[in-house]
Amino acid sequence: MRTALKRAGAGIAVLWGAATLAFAALMLLPGDPVATLLGPATMASAEVRDRIRADYGFDRPVLVQYFAYLRKLVTGDLGSSYQLQRPVWGLITDQLGPTAQLAVAAVVVAVVIALISAVATAGRDRRVRAVAGAWELAAVSLPSYWLGILLLTAFSFQLRIFPVIGTQDLAALVLPALTLALPIAGLLAQVLREGLEAALAEPFAVTARARGLSQLAVRLRHALRHAAASLATLTGWLVGTLLGGAVLVETVFGRSGIGALTLQAVGDKDMPVVMGVVLLSALVFVVISAVLDLLHAVIDPRLRPA
Repeated sequence: MRTALKRAGAGIAVLWGAATLAFAALMLLPGDPVATLLGPATMASAEVRDRIRADYGFDRPVLVQYFAYLRKLVTGDLGSSYQLQRPVWGLITDQLGPTAQLAVAAVVVAVVIALISAVATAGRDRRVRAVAGAWELAAVSLPSYWLGILLLTAFSFQLRIFPVIGTQDLAALVLPALTLALPIAGLLAQVLREGLEAALAEPFAVTARARGLSQLAVRLRHALRHAAASLATLTGWLVGTLLGGAVLVETVFGRSGIGALTLQAVGDKDMPVVMGVVLLSALVFVVISAVLDLLHAVIDPRLRPA
């Protein structure tokens, strides 16, 4: 019970910190929010501007605005978009599906690639590990937008295997998911290989081999379980960073989603939408942290409460 309360308190603290930073960014943003609301070509009078400022509470002290903002958040009110005049929560939920689909596909592909690469090369000949390390380093180093353009050029424009843009079917998901997954897979494979090589040197692995188990069986049934904790932790952290990559990937492949919505909101200085996406990212981080705590207890029974 005490552990659950600590986790809940930590999650609330993360969300409060994200909300505070988002509000501070809104306050520090140069320019008049009323001008953003009205648009650059408006000829509105000073009286109209003052009335809008009063309606939105921009004329109130900063602390009053801050506590009003927190009070709305507690009730689930993220405000309304300056440009689209729609509730931010509705805009986010409308675009959440394609981004969630892309993120889940990318994580699955990344974990599968990392597992295959690490299990196949851990403890092998130095040349084999050098080849694996080379592709992993290349995958981590390549910018996602450049990788996406390369995949589009090869598989869409030249080979015409996958569609260029769109979110209509599964085929349109392959290249965006691969673009988002490869850098993650490279990093996961490096960490997992180190964990596997350390586990293979442990006495339990030596004993398992002495009992006649094959190398593959030792890796999958024994060593992988011990190396999985670091893989799960890093995977959870990387999932929290997927939104930043999704902004570029969804733009390159012409996909709708949270990334495209965020990019448009930043370009329009639509801060309520940007703040809503920041809070969504913080919420995803909190949820993933809670899931990882449970997953660690499954992987390592020593972490389970007595």
